Amino acid sequence: MSTVQGAGVVVTGAGGGIGAALARRFAAEGARVVVNDLDGSRIEALAEETGAVAVAGDASRIVDAARDALDGTIDIYCANAGLASPGDPLADEEVWAAAWDVNVMAHVRAARALLPDWLERGSGRFVSTASAAGLLTMIGAAPYSVTKHGAVAFAEWLSLTYRHRGLKVHAICPQGVRTDMLTAAGSAGELVLAPSAIEPEDVADALFDAMAADRFLVLPHPEVAGYYRARAEDTDRWLGGMNHLQRTWEETGA
Repeated sequence: MSTVQGAGVVVTGAGGGIGAALARRFAAEGARVVVNDLDGSRIEALAEETGAVAVAGDASRIVDAARDALDGTIDIYCANAGLASPGDPLADEEVWAAAWDVNVMAHVRAARALLPDWLERGSGRFVSTASAAGLLTMIGAAPYSVTKHGAVAFAEWLSLTYRHRGLKVHAICPQGVRTDMLTAAGSAGELVLAPSAIEPEDVADALFDAMAADRFLVLPHPEVAGYYRARAEDTDRWLGGMNHLQRTWEETGA
């Protein structure tokens, strides 16, 4: 893609799964890539494989270091780092706070650091890895679902506020993807997500298709569009169907 060749790209949460797949795809398309993970050891091999630069640390606070590594210019920022919330669906305060910080506030902090340069130049691209849970909600995962809704809402806000000033925004909303996070979803993930799970590379393909079409929503599982429409058209019926899934999960030993 002409928009990627030579572009400066940052991918957070690139230690595996979707992040690693995105980094590989951007590098293969000729981008200059920075890969980030809280654990630096997880990105060293990926950086060597792809020719990327590894910048370890908190995903929400590495914009300046990444910009320096890219000779001063970030063209595309992939806010991909995410945190699941297995266990008690209402969870402790600490679990809620951590999910909010990683799944929402990391995006806010990154945008705050990126926007001045992007608005001055009149171009920039922000990619939010959210989830179908951010459109539809996931059983057994209250902090994850709520904060992924927040991630989608923030991406929508960025787009509606700045698109006339050259900012392009994409929200990636897959269902099950064969990553560590799917494993962490436990029996709920096995029931709802595993049957239609796709590979991380499929998510990267869907993003590139959306970038080519300048499309905000990235739906690696196309059926999510129908579920989202049904949710809006008859919310009570949709909630009833989701409650049926909840009861099925409980009956099978959640």
